[in-house]
Amino acid sequence: MNSPTNSPQTIQNLIAIVGKEHVLTDDNDTRLYRQGRRYGSGQVLAVVAPGSLVEQWQVLQIAVQADCIVIMQAANTGLTGGSTPFGDDYDRPVILMSTRRLAGIQVINEGKQVICLPGASLDKLEKELAPFNREPHSVIGSSCIGASVLGGVCNNSGGALVRRGPAYTELALYARVNEAGQLELVNHLGVNLGSTPEEILSKLEHRQYQINDIQHDSSCCASDQHYAHDVTQVDENTPARFNADPSRLFEASGSAGKVCVFAVRLDTFEKIPSQVFYVGTNSQDDLTAIRRFLLTDLARLPIAGEYIHRVAYDIGAEYGKDTFMFIEKFGTAKVPAAFAIKDKVDGYLEKIGMKGLSDKVLQLVSKFLPSHLPKRMNEFRDLYEHHLVLRIENQDVAQVQQFLKQYFSSYSTGNYFLCNEDEGRKAFLHRFAVAGAAIRYRDTHRSEVEDIVALDIALRRNDREWVETLPKEMDDLIIHKLYYGHFLCHVFHQDYIVKKGVDPIAMEHQMWHLLDQRGAEYPAEHNVGHLYVAKPTLKHHYQKLDPTNSFNVGIGHTSKLKHWN
Repeated sequence: MNSPTNSPQTIQNLIAIVGKEHVLTDDNDTRLYRQGRRYGSGQVLAVVAPGSLVEQWQVLQIAVQADCIVIMQAANTGLTGGSTPFGDDYDRPVILMSTRRLAGIQVINEGKQVICLPGASLDKLEKELAPFNREPHSVIGSSCIGASVLGGVCNNSGGALVRRGPAYTELALYARVNEAGQLELVNHLGVNLGSTPEEILSKLEHRQYQINDIQHDSSCCASDQHYAHDVTQVDENTPARFNADPSRLFEASGSAGKVCVFAVRLDTFEKIPSQVFYVGTNSQDDLTAIRRFLLTDLARLPIAGEYIHRVAYDIGAEYGKDTFMFIEKFGTAKVPAAFAIKDKVDGYLEKIGMKGLSDKVLQLVSKFLPSHLPKRMNEFRDLYEHHLVLRIENQDVAQVQQFLKQYFSSYSTGNYFLCNEDEGRKAFLHRFAVAGAAIRYRDTHRSEVEDIVALDIALRRNDREWVETLPKEMDDLIIHKLYYGHFLCHVFHQDYIVKKGVDPIAMEHQMWHLLDQRGAEYPAEHNVGHLYVAKPTLKHHYQKLDPTNSFNVGIGHTSKLKHWN
């Protein structure tokens, strides 16, 4: 790493702003922040955790003055290494700014909107909105277990809830380095907060604004206004949503850390009474027919529709069991702290040559825990290859039940049942526990497994052949294929656990070629991180936001050099 700056002086300047406790430089202390949950790691000059928005601005000033690269990080729950450093070939020192201490949430407009600061979690937001009988954009899901609100917006995440689509807003407060290399604060939050950066940030954090300071400009929206229509166009030859879609890239939305976001303003959503159907089948045609009915014949869109393949069901049941039961017992709010403790233990074990021991112990313990999945779900697992979990608004339950009853009286390839409350909750939680199960499998089978090839893809809306068939020469290199995802919008997460000795990068590139032939887009919602190549539309968005290449450099396989040279 080249170091064109006085690094010790920069460290001292940072300590003067946030205190020594919140400037981490030791490898053991920074490990949790500079290593991705599933992918990517690198070195940093320091991890800095400001305690206020003004401190965040001041840290940013120091970093820009010292010609450092800035990587913004909230919860570090991403799967593509998009909020961590990657490698050691940066041309400037890297400062990673953790926003975990900036967890403010301000409910406005009688609960119909919120302003979220950088460290606000979806779990906390869900609790804040409960008295208003409203919900955030996303609720419990693989992207929500400890995930931050701002991370979702910056990465176009979400979409499990069919009516809401990807996280999106045109109302944000953020800083950027302009073409002249000068740091500037952009207030597009739609709230009158003053003129200087310090005044704006202080007034916002301490909520020193009045109701009449909140502007209501109909030309700027705080959620995706088009997705509910787009997803119903089931005969279109293009995906419903994907990260490089230019219609869903706007300043902070889809920025992927190429600006420093201080706050976003978002719509909230009314809680709707609902029930859960569980569908099993051995035919992809059955689920296609159900999907088309739900998206075209119901008066109201379903609330959610999640797919699990039998292999993913099995791996999730065994290797996601402790995560499932932990969330059942303690809730999602406790998950980040548990991950942090585990990371400390893993760092120590790795140093003494016992990498993976904690996962093996946890997996052994989980074998002695009681069965956690409902009986009827497990019976369907034995009978059917494909599983679909549907959440339907109460007033539409009878129509959906009538359709499923008639359909499966004509086709004997599948069946369904209407879940009770416990079954419905556990069905969705199991689907989201699957997301981390492949990681546990890898970490407990290192002698057999090289790594995971994890793809996040959006198939065409009219694609009826959505079940993947790989060439035999590729299939032979894979131990397990885990397919799961947001079925109604044809967004799938595909995890391939590959055999020891297989080059996962080469296999991934082969997978990309196959996806190109199928007309798929990727990534769909996890953003490019350091895993995928940013397509021209996305790269242009990054360059427009960050013309000097000062923030989160190198994502999407772009240049790591200053000014993109």
